[in-house]
Amino acid sequence: MTALNDKQPDITTGKPLFHLLKIIESCLKESGIEGYLVGGFIRDSILKRGIDDIDISIATDALDFSPKLAQFLNGKFIPMDKANKVVRIILKDADISSPQHIDVSTIINNIEDDLSRRDFTINAMAIPLGDISAAISSPEIIDPFCGLRDMEQKILRSVSDKSFEADPLRLLRAIRLAAETGFSIESGTEELIKKQCGLINKVSGERIREELLKLLAIPRTGNLFLYMEELGLISAMMPELIPSKGLEQPSEHYWDVFTHSLKTIDAVGYILRSGQWEYNSEAIRAVPWSCELEAYFNEKISAGSTRLLLLKLTAILHDIAKPKMKFIDEDGKIRFYGHPREGAPMVALIMERLRFSNKEIRIVEEITRHHLRPTQMTQMGMVSDHAIYRYFRDVGEVAIDTLFFTLADHLAARGPALDIKNWQQHTATVNYILEKHKEQKNKIVFPRLISGKDIMTEFKLEAGPKIGELLEAVREAQASGGLADKEGALDYIRELLAD
Repeated sequence: MTALNDKQPDITTGKPLFHLLKIIESCLKESGIEGYLVGGFIRDSILKRGIDDIDISIATDALDFSPKLAQFLNGKFIPMDKANKVVRIILKDADISSPQHIDVSTIINNIEDDLSRRDFTINAMAIPLGDISAAISSPEIIDPFCGLRDMEQKILRSVSDKSFEADPLRLLRAIRLAAETGFSIESGTEELIKKQCGLINKVSGERIREELLKLLAIPRTGNLFLYMEELGLISAMMPELIPSKGLEQPSEHYWDVFTHSLKTIDAVGYILRSGQWEYNSEAIRAVPWSCELEAYFNEKISAGSTRLLLLKLTAILHDIAKPKMKFIDEDGKIRFYGHPREGAPMVALIMERLRFSNKEIRIVEEITRHHLRPTQMTQMGMVSDHAIYRYFRDVGEVAIDTLFFTLADHLAARGPALDIKNWQQHTATVNYILEKHKEQKNKIVFPRLISGKDIMTEFKLEAGPKIGELLEAVREAQASGGLADKEGALDYIRELLAD
């Protein structure tokens, strides 16, 4: 056993966490079962990080014992891995500042053998659960793989050469854990990741999705993903991106297609006030923002995902069809005409493979399909009210997402070579579109000016698609401020029919 000295876990009496541990201790004692606090609980306690869950290992079958422990904790138990006898207990009464669940694993031989099968040395430590009060007053841990030493040196090291073979998801977890703690991955572990990166394809799509979203939630994700690719993980997970590596772009782009895509992740975070941009710290001042927009992008879409995180995922995938659509025009310039349209179904296939929900797929697919449309609107000078109405009508639920994505795309295209005047014009246009859309929404809630029956009666027309087209034309004109009453609407239809 190794003394913690000044690295004492942050468990103080009176806190909900301490109370929870006392209940677990009491249940184990009553049943005569030996148990240990293990893994991330000890690591995060020492690092003074927030503790989201508790991991314990017990010297009995966790599948058999967990129902009793769940009853003690007023929780619900769910078998997570029947083969390895691992159970999760969801805590029903947990408040937002307390751990939400407890993972219970089974010690097969002894605690040292249990720790030898864990992922990284900083997670391969244990504290006996025999007396929590004593553990706090005289903290000592079982540390057979020198996890404390690696924590002092801020190193992430795999417990063994078989670590990633035992669970290939650890390949991604290594990157995330190093980023979250600020540790460096030890060189031997780096080489092991490079050698075994292809194992990631043995992991279920659901588990990769969960880990990918956690990675996207980390600030400065773009540089992190570039590092992941140095280790071979991006190409292994998403081989469709390989053709974009080193693919040259027109002169206004600072980076090749692949690097641009990963830099766009950070640009998204910066634009949405959740990250930094290393090339121009003043650019954010011109970007429209409000409490409403912040709430919009923090909206939960599915388990673990928000609009913000899905916009970061869009950044990785939005130019995926550029290699397929590349050609050189008559002036010798590189073009990628049609790549958003071709890329959208490719994005959907990748996300289906990673088991994203239908709504998540639809959001990323549609932003990809329309990501050039805001820029195309602004290239023609002042954006008309009609164009704004059509944009929000056609792009629908991702219209706002796409407007902000085009700003991130702009930043990541120019990089250090950003033309600040051009940037300010772009942001001003986005702000104008948002303001005009607010005005149009207010007008759209007015009572409708005319019905399909009115049109058929007045103009002697039969029911059919034409009636719907005329009604939509009236709504568009009304939203743009051109119509205010039924007579005006009839006159407008009369002009359309005459034309």
